[in-house]
Amino acid sequence: MNTQTLDEILTQNAYPGRGIVLGKTEDGEHSAVAYFIMGRSENSRNRIFSKTEDGIRTEAYDPSKLEDPSLIIYHPVRTVGDALVVTNGDQTDTVRDFLVKGESFAAALCTREFEPDAPHFTSRISGILQADGSYQLSILKSADAMGSACNRHIFSYEALPGIGHFIHTYQKDGTPLPAFSGEPRRVKIPNDCEDFAALLWNSLNADNKISLYVRYCHLQSGAVQEKIINKHGGRA
Repeated sequence: MNTQTLDEILTQNAYPGRGIVLGKTEDGEHSAVAYFIMGRSENSRNRIFSKTEDGIRTEAYDPSKLEDPSLIIYHPVRTVGDALVVTNGDQTDTVRDFLVKGESFAAALCTREFEPDAPHFTSRISGILQADGSYQLSILKSADAMGSACNRHIFSYEALPGIGHFIHTYQKDGTPLPAFSGEPRRVKIPNDCEDFAALLWNSLNADNKISLYVRYCHLQSGAVQEKIINKHGGRA
């Protein structure tokens, strides 16, 4: 079974769009989460990640330049009880609301579809990480070039040391942007949070990368280490 490093994947793709990585460190001690955003337009590039009480949100770096906030301002990461939800849009809140009501990740995503940004019809990608390290990833994508129907895919994984899975919105750069295809990519997860963040950030295209969030959680103690890197505004 082919397992790649994220730099092998990302340095070959100038525009994967937004991406989610979930997995477990090589030593088996930590769950790992990463989420990044990229942008081609001025509106998309005018963003940073900031911390919230239960995760992170996107904000305009320069509010005076913010145009349409509908698809670029949202909470990518929220904790819900013992679970962590990460998505590329406002479906984070949909999943959170369903979980609070005792309903499932899958049920929440059955109420949503791809983004209404024709001609791209950008896929909605989502993940949920459980306290035991197991996780699910999902992609909601257009069934055709006209956006006439939505295909919904969910992938479930048990946690394996050193292994994660990576899903992103776009297969590559293009006009229109082609949606991610196939199953999430099986990738290697290193032991050190700082090293993982550096590897990801340095592998993303320098012109298009905007922000990165990485979170490691010790599976026994629950201790969390987080890293935010913003192209505008530095590191936290």
